[in-house]
Amino acid sequence: MRQLLLLRHAKSSWDDPSLPDHARPLNARGRRAAQAMAGAMRDLGLSPDVVLVSSARRTLQTLEAISPFPDSPLVEPMDDIYLAPWPRLLDILRRAPETARSIMLIGHNPGLQDLALALVGAAGMASGPASARRMADGFPTCALAEFSIATPWHDLGDGGGRLVRFLVPADLPEMAL
Repeated sequence: MRQLLLLRHAKSSWDDPSLPDHARPLNARGRRAAQAMAGAMRDLGLSPDVVLVSSARRTLQTLEAISPFPDSPLVEPMDDIYLAPWPRLLDILRRAPETARSIMLIGHNPGLQDLALALVGAAGMASGPASARRMADGFPTCALAEFSIATPWHDLGDGGGRLVRFLVPADLPEMAL
């Protein structure tokens, strides 16, 4: 079995309207949420072999906030992930090294949520866990979807993932403070 972790970037700042979207940094709430998610990931033993991350500043800062990982994954910043629709994200995952046991993709909505829903598939949405329906209702900033993948990466497609968990910052006790 393979593992796929889909992480939406943490909350970004809109304080400087002159910044292009690609250059927007995390705000204080986003940094706090990313640090809380890092703790949750450590507690759950989630440690990817490969991290594919959008080249946007907010995604790179999210990665920085959730790092380091115990096994020093291969990290690949990619322009193609920035605001990509889900079919492009799926193509990127299909090109992942077959030796990768666990991949984390850090990206943006709506592509990330659409990819997660495609991986669950229609049958998974109808009969799957309540967390799948919750994910369909929204994929907030710094949310994490963990999937179990039975096929090789190059065969990944619609309905190709089993949702293990969907975790949002509001679920974490550190964010209730």
